Amino acid sequence: MYSRDGCHLCEFMLEELERLYGTRVCVKVLDVDSRDDWRQLYGLKVPVLSHMDRVICYGRLDRAALHAVLSG
Repeated sequence: MYSRDGCHLCEFMLEELERLYGTRVCVKVLDVDSRDDWRQLYGLKVPVLSHMDRVICYGRLDRAALHAVLSG
């Protein structure tokens, strides 16, 4: 998950992921501002949830899209 320090939407998405999946999924949180390419690519779209370099959703958790990725 691409995130930004102090981003309430990022915190909310992470909490929602933890609430839904607990320890069944591993979420790696990456600071979008730590690299210029990430900042240019995602800018204000954070949070961005991705899997294997494929964007699943951004801004809000898309449960259906995430479920499709995890079950596929």
